[in-house]
Amino acid sequence: MILSTLIWFPILGAIALALVPSRYLKWAALILSGSILLGSLWIAYQFDITQPLIQFREDLPWLATLGLNYQLGVDGLSLPLIILNTLLTWIAIYSSPEATERPRLFYGLVLLISGAVSGAFLAQNLLLFFLFYEIELVPFYLLIAIWGSEKKSYAAMKFLLYTAVSGALIFVAFVGLVWLQGADSFAYTALAGNTLPLWQQLILLAFVLIGFGIKIPLVPLHTWLPDTYVAASAPIAMLLGGVLAKLGTYGIFRFGLGLFPEAWGTLAPGLATWATVSVLYGATVAIAQKDIKRMVAYSSVGHMGYILLGGAALTELSLVGAVAQMFAHGLILAILFHLVGMVEAKVGTRELDVLNGLMNPLRGLPLVSALLVLGGMASAGIPGLVGFVSEFLVFQGSYAVFPLQTLLCVVGTGLTAVYFVILLNRTCFGKLDNAIADFPKVEWRERVPALILSLTILFLGLQPTWLVRWSEASTHAMVAVLPPVTQVTTLAQVLDRE
Repeated sequence: MILSTLIWFPILGAIALALVPSRYLKWAALILSGSILLGSLWIAYQFDITQPLIQFREDLPWLATLGLNYQLGVDGLSLPLIILNTLLTWIAIYSSPEATERPRLFYGLVLLISGAVSGAFLAQNLLLFFLFYEIELVPFYLLIAIWGSEKKSYAAMKFLLYTAVSGALIFVAFVGLVWLQGADSFAYTALAGNTLPLWQQLILLAFVLIGFGIKIPLVPLHTWLPDTYVAASAPIAMLLGGVLAKLGTYGIFRFGLGLFPEAWGTLAPGLATWATVSVLYGATVAIAQKDIKRMVAYSSVGHMGYILLGGAALTELSLVGAVAQMFAHGLILAILFHLVGMVEAKVGTRELDVLNGLMNPLRGLPLVSALLVLGGMASAGIPGLVGFVSEFLVFQGSYAVFPLQTLLCVVGTGLTAVYFVILLNRTCFGKLDNAIADFPKVEWRERVPALILSLTILFLGLQPTWLVRWSEASTHAMVAVLPPVTQVTTLAQVLDRE
C-alpha cells in the first residue's frame, strides 16, 4: 500500500494541520512533505529498472457499476514525476515566507495538491485519473487568488476557466473511448488495446491533445500561463511550472500515445510542427519581456515544446529524452522562480530596466546571482547541466525522423541563450547604482532550496544515467508496439487507409 501512502498521507496531513498549534505549522508541514519525499525515494530504491510493466500494483473494488475501481501502479514514465512532485512540494513549503498569512490553509492546500498530483500520476483507471486531475484545480485557484500578487483575482479566474475546459475535454475523450469500445470499465489495461477505426481514434486523440495541451500549455493554448505564473507567489509558481504542467505532458504520453498509437503516428508530423512553433514562439516572446518573472514564464512555453517533439518522433532516444526533459524542466523552472522571487523580495522589483549589478560582492546579492547564472545556463542547455542531457537526447532521437523541426528547435535553444544572456547581463552584471542602499541580507535558510536544486541540476548533468535509467525500459516497451510515423496530411488520406 506504499503508493496509497503518497496520496492519502498528504491529504490526511492537510486535514490534521487543523490540530497543530500555529507556531509549529510550518515544521509539521515540512515533516509531512519530507516523509512523502522519503517514501517516493524508497519506491525508487525498490523499483526494478529492467521491468517495463507497471509495478507496486494496488487494485481495490470501488464503484464497479461505473467502471471505476481504485487501481494504482507506477512505471518508468510516472516514477520520475512522482519524485519531482514530492521534492518540489517540500521545497515550496520550505521556501514559503515565515510570515505567510493564513498558514494553516496555505500549507494544507499545498499538501492537498501533492496528494492529488501523485494520485493522477499513479492512477491506472481513466476515471480515477480524472478525479485526481480535477482535485488540484480548486487548491491552485485559492493559492493564486489569496496569496498572489498583482491581478491575482483575474489570473486565478483565468486559470480556473482554462483548466476546467481542459478537464471537460479529457473527460469527453475518456467516456467516448469507453462507449465506442463497448467496455464496461475505465481500467487502462482494458482500453489500451482498442481496435477502433482510425477516424474515431483521431477524433478522440484530438480531444486528448487539446485538453492536455491547455495544461502544458502549448501555443496557442498558453494565454493563461503568463498571467498566472506572474501573479502566483514564488513557491506556487514553482508548483505550477514544475509539477502542474507535467500533468499535461504525462497525460499526452500516457493517454494520447498509449491509448491511440495508430492515430498518434498519423498525427506525428503535425505534432512535431506544433512543438516547433511552441519552442520558437516561447523563446522569441521571452526575449521581448522586461519583467524577469514573465520572461521565465514564457521560457516554460518554449521548453515544453521539446517534450512534444520527442514524443512525436517515436524513437527510443527521443522518448527517453522527453521524460528526462519533464524532470529537468521541473528542476530548472523551480530554481529560476525561487531566485526571481528572492530578487524581488530583496530588491523590490523585477524590471530589467531597473535591476543591475546584483553580482556586486559587497552590497549586491552575489550568491543569488551566481545561482541565477547556473539556472540560466541549465535552461539554455549548456553541457554539464541537466538541461543539456535531456535536450540532446530529444534532438538525437528526433533528427532522423523530423530533421527540419529538430533543427528549428535547436535554433530555439540558441534563442534561449539570447534571452538569458539579456536577463543575466542586465540583472547580475554592470555597475550597482551608488544611490541604492545595501540590500537586505540573504539568510542561509533562504539559500537552501536553490542550493539543493542547483546541486541536483549539476549532479544529473554530470551523471545522466541517474536520470534516464528509470524510464528506459518503459519507453523502449512503448516504442516496440508503436507503428512507424506516417506522413498523412489530409482527411482523404486518412479515409483511404480505412
